Amino acid sequence: MARRMGLVRKPKDAKKTLRRILSYMGKFKWQLSVVIVCIILSASANVAGNYLLKPVINDYIVPFIGQKDVDLSGFIRMLSMMAGIYLAGAFSTYLYQRMMLSISTKTLKNVRTDLFSAMQGLPIKFFDTHTHGELMSRFTNDTDSMREMVGQGIPQFISSFISVTGVFVMMVVLSPQLTVLVLLMLAIMLFVVKKVGGKSGFYFKKQAKALGEINGYIEEMIEGQKVVKVFSREERIKQDFDKLNAQLCHAATNAHSFANILMPIMGNLSYLHYALTAVAGGMLVISGGADLGTVGSFLQYTRSFSQPITQISQQFNSILTALAGAERIFAVIDEEPEPDSGTVTLVRAKRTADGDLIETEERTGLWAWKRPMPDGSANYIEVRGDVRFCDVTFGYEENKTVLKNISLYAEPGQKIAFVGSTGAGKTTITNLINRFYDVPDGKIMYDGIPITEIKKPDLRRSLSMVLQDAHLFTGTVRDNIRYGRLDATDEEVEKAARLANAHTFIMHLPQGYDTVLTGDGGNLSQGQRQLLSIARAAVADPPVLILDEATSSIDTRTEALIERGMDKLMAGRTVFVIAHRLSTVRNSNAIMVLENGKIIERGDHESLLKEKGKYYQLYTGLFELT
Repeated sequence: MARRMGLVRKPKDAKKTLRRILSYMGKFKWQLSVVIVCIILSASANVAGNYLLKPVINDYIVPFIGQKDVDLSGFIRMLSMMAGIYLAGAFSTYLYQRMMLSISTKTLKNVRTDLFSAMQGLPIKFFDTHTHGELMSRFTNDTDSMREMVGQGIPQFISSFISVTGVFVMMVVLSPQLTVLVLLMLAIMLFVVKKVGGKSGFYFKKQAKALGEINGYIEEMIEGQKVVKVFSREERIKQDFDKLNAQLCHAATNAHSFANILMPIMGNLSYLHYALTAVAGGMLVISGGADLGTVGSFLQYTRSFSQPITQISQQFNSILTALAGAERIFAVIDEEPEPDSGTVTLVRAKRTADGDLIETEERTGLWAWKRPMPDGSANYIEVRGDVRFCDVTFGYEENKTVLKNISLYAEPGQKIAFVGSTGAGKTTITNLINRFYDVPDGKIMYDGIPITEIKKPDLRRSLSMVLQDAHLFTGTVRDNIRYGRLDATDEEVEKAARLANAHTFIMHLPQGYDTVLTGDGGNLSQGQRQLLSIARAAVADPPVLILDEATSSIDTRTEALIERGMDKLMAGRTVFVIAHRLSTVRNSNAIMVLENGKIIERGDHESLLKEKGKYYQLYTGLFELT
């Protein structure tokens, strides 16, 4: 499709990319060896079969003219030989195409596996700088173009090259004079292809642009249907759509017009070429410069000469496009994975009679940090949930500081709330606790251990987050809650749902906990999705809990109902809460008011109200959170 539409992307380093693709295909060496042999046999069979027309005509057909009671045994043997050669060529073609289908499918399977695995190891910053659509195109458009290249493009390119080379050599051998005529006609054909194909490519580019605009417009209008109807803008958007549709119609009409007339023109030029060659060949026969067998064989070669050249030019463009797509795929695979130099791990623990911590496989409800020592032993530190920021400065981009010299602490079991206007840096603090980003200045301590010394998977296992935008996966309600801890039993899943006050609405679903959710839980309300997200965090049973606007999508009545459950969930845990709804943070041990990346106020609810500062303004409605 990209080639037809004139969107031929060129790779930056075609040789390197091709070598890398071949390295994936190298796992199928013996199959590739058979494919190469079959391609050579297929191309050679066509060349050899056409050449046999010369002895058939000269040795059998011409001598038989006007003769009676001729011996046809030799003629039948020659025809049988030709049939055998063509059948061998056809079987070779079938065999290599069938094998290349298997090779290309398995090769792309390995490429997709490596691509998906590489993405799982990339830092959040990578996804911040690449759109979802851009990344999805690696799995769709780019892998599809690679499949066409591996399965069809490369084999056809090799086959066409061998055929053209063999046919040209045989044409020169049969008649150098007629070969000159062939080359002249070929130059005319290529000139026509360039001119007409160029026009077609120009309009296909315009069609691609117009198609992208109209698809984007349709998607935007479908998503915004409520807004359209609220403001009664149906007629306006229909007018705008008509304009875009007219542009697409004009570009598509011209693009396909030029594309569709190309083949008839080439077909007629091919027939003209064949007729001119036949006339010139007949004149050579009459003048004694050639025999009928030579001309007959040569005419057959002319029919099989221009088509492979056209295929080579087409495959060359598609291969370039595929190599450009492969470069984009390998660029993601080669991205630096999320760095992790931590050595401290999270393990289950229990106490001995002496009160010491030891590692265990049992579920004791007690966790410990396992810190390796230089002598090979390990030091165990109880996971308590003590989190401290020490003079932390951070920015997502250079010269754009989000947090400035932030220092704070959360003792085990405390509830710490962050409030402030949008962009003040509240969510950034929680992102840093998870090590979604590393801080360039300052230090973050977790139970007295710098979080850079803790392995990221273990650090994140000790935390649980409830985000503002609840994301649900395709699967049952039970599976979505169990995502917080995959080994959770059905009883533990139900207990977590009750804790989050989600059990009641779940039981009213068609299949209860076995109801299948699709489309990110589109068959649930936003509040119900958020309740499942809270239940997911509850079943994980972490020592530290982060609630990022966790109740923003829940109405006041539902919020009041789950507060008791949330209190149970937060009991004994360190909790970080981000909230615009200040009623949810009143019972926090400490409230941090952020502004422009700095903590400007801190204290509990009552003390901050007494100060009558920014928090007082926010709480009493004298200052908007925006």
